[in-house]
Amino acid sequence: MAYDPTNIFGKILRGELPAHKVYEDDTALVMMDIFPQSRGHALVIPKVASRNLLDADPAALAAVIPLVQRVAKAAKTATGADGVRVAQFNEAAAGQTVFHLHFHIIPVYDGTALGTHAGGGRADDAELIALAKDIAAAL
Repeated sequence: MAYDPTNIFGKILRGELPAHKVYEDDTALVMMDIFPQSRGHALVIPKVASRNLLDADPAALAAVIPLVQRVAKAAKTATGADGVRVAQFNEAAAGQTVFHLHFHIIPVYDGTALGTHAGGGRADDAELIALAKDIAAAL
């Protein structure tokens, strides 16, 4: 299937929709997930248009993976999490719900179960703003 630029992340990248931004450069946008699986759940969204890992330009992947690592470290530090899960879904059958390549950075806390992907409630905007600032400071 072809990339559809009208997806929600495409709109956010073009400034047509708001986001709780953590960081942005020429390669990617980092923002808070508004339906988080845990406290501090962030998304790294490459700016190069691709549906997912399967059709992504290898050069774009090589450029964004160091940022994924940096955000994972920063999210763990900023939230005091015990670990961090990095997830990436490819096609609907695998759980992908937005068809623009993105990486989930999900802080994990001992004794606390993760919410389901795209299944939890919407997070509080004030908390997301505060978390975005904390993670950005840890970057």
